[in-house]
This record gives sequence, structure tokens and C-alpha cells, in this order.
Amino acid sequence: MSKEFLWVEKYRPKIVKDCILPDSTRKVFQGFVDQGELPNLLLSGTAGVGKTTIAKALCDEIGASYIMINGSDEGRFLDTVRNRVRQFATTVSLTSGASHKVVIIDEADNTTNDVQLSLRSAVEEFHGNCRFIFTCNFINKIIEPLHSRCTVVDFRIKSEQSLQLQGKFFDRLRGILKDEKVAFEDKVLVKLIKRYYPDWRRLINECQRYSANGAIDSAILVDIADVNLDNLLSALAKKEFTTVKSWVVQHMDNDPSSVMRKIYDSLYGVLKPPSIPEAVLIMAKYMKDITLVPDQEINLLACLTEIMMSCEFKK
Repeated sequence: MSKEFLWVEKYRPKIVKDCILPDSTRKVFQGFVDQGELPNLLLSGTAGVGKTTIAKALCDEIGASYIMINGSDEGRFLDTVRNRVRQFATTVSLTSGASHKVVIIDEADNTTNDVQLSLRSAVEEFHGNCRFIFTCNFINKIIEPLHSRCTVVDFRIKSEQSLQLQGKFFDRLRGILKDEKVAFEDKVLVKLIKRYYPDWRRLINECQRYSANGAIDSAILVDIADVNLDNLLSALAKKEFTTVKSWVVQHMDNDPSSVMRKIYDSLYGVLKPPSIPEAVLIMAKYMKDITLVPDQEINLLACLTEIMMSCEFKK
């Protein structure tokens, strides 16, 4: 499949100023571009917020040659680190004027501690002419020795920044759809953004999927309804397990981390104050395993069942 067919690649920003990020975060990266130098970086945040995009844009704009290694895909990752990274780091750059080479380790939190220790050694060994950019969804899975060798940039978005970023992506989506000559309704784009925010990658992929029908209009609204928590919270309070199970099944096409977060935000208003700390501990326990469990439905249902049975709800 051609990269140009995939909208996420075709419309991936090539320079830092075109990346949709909070102003404070973008200024950090723009500073690196202005200096023409990169430190070792550890980029942390949820899926689809632009970590890989900004890593590539930095390299392209500075003129650094780079290779990209996916921490999830490399079956023999230690051999990759020892051989491919060493070969890349020690050969002469073909990019004119490039002051450094860059190794981008995508999804670094999916690598083992042994691999990360080997990467730590590589960061030190090749510091003279090579920089490393690590991206991760869960920064707690990155060992401390890598933390201390990198500039850490957190991609978490503050609540007061949300509307501005959603507005910018609304404009970006309208531009993409016009360029692709796809008819659309603004209100439907707003619904899509609200559902998939802040996963910009998923949002663009869903727009491309829906555009295959010829238009992004009211006909698809039934497919993109917001996660409705009212029925769930009522069922939890009444200890109606069957209703809770049905709700989980109906919402499994959503990102499990986002669903958990929305439930967490809503629980404060319906639980009795003494039960809130217990609910927080329960949710933290199940969220920790989101990337590891073989069945997300069972994991979410188990979490909600424990909250239902252990916590007291307001009348």
C-alpha cells in the first residue's frame, strides 16, 4: 500500500511549526530547530498525539539523517541495537551538513529492561555523533538510567489547552477533506474530534475510512456517538452487572485508556467521598495492565465490577 494513499502519512507535518501541539511544547522543539542541535529526547504521551511526527519533523528540519526502529516489531531487538544502530552510528552521513545522526526508537516502552540497558550504553558510546529519540506511551516503563540521559518532554494536554487544539485540528481536517475532494458537514467533524481527541492519528484514519462512502455527513453520526456514561454510572450504583457488561461490549471500539479516563473523571461526582480513594486505586491497578492483557473487554469489566462491589455511591 502506497504511503501516499494513507492520509496519516500524506498529511504528516514536515516542520515543527505545522505540528498541532500546545504552544509551550512546540516552543521547546522550535528552540532545538533554531539552535540546529538536538539533545537525546524521551517523548512521553498517549497514542496518536504526535510524538513520532515531531521526532521526524525535528530531524528533517535540522537536516539530520536518521533511522527508525519500532520497539514493538523487532523480534531480536538486542541484536538490532548492537548491529544496526552501531553500523548506522559509525558510518559517514550522506546528508550534507548534518551535524548529528539520530536513532528514533518508537514505542520504547515495549522493550525489555535488558534492551533499555543496552540502549543506555549506546547513548553513551555514540554521544559524539549520534542522538537518540525515544517515544513511549507509558514513561514509567522506561528505566531511570535512560530518563537521566534524555531531555524528557511530556505530551500531556492541560484541560485549558484542549479547546484550542481541537479547534486547530478542526481546521486541519477541513483542509484535508477539501484537498481530497470529500464532502463533509462541520457538525460531524466536531463529533469525530470529540470522540477521538487527543488521538489525532486515529481521527485521521477514521475520516479516511468514512470518506470511502463519499461523504462525512449526518449518516455516520450513529457510528460515532460519544461515550455515554449516564447509563453506566446508574447501573454501577444499582449493582446491575448485566447492564454494566452490555455497556462495556457496546463501547469496546473506543480506546480503553480514554474510556478509563472518562470513567475516572465522572466517578468523583457519583461516589461518596470515602469511596473515592478506593476507586482511584482500583482504576490504577487495571490501567497498569491495559497494554498487557489479552482481552480488553474482560479487563474493563473486571475493573468496573470491583468498583461496583467495593465502593459506595451517592443516593
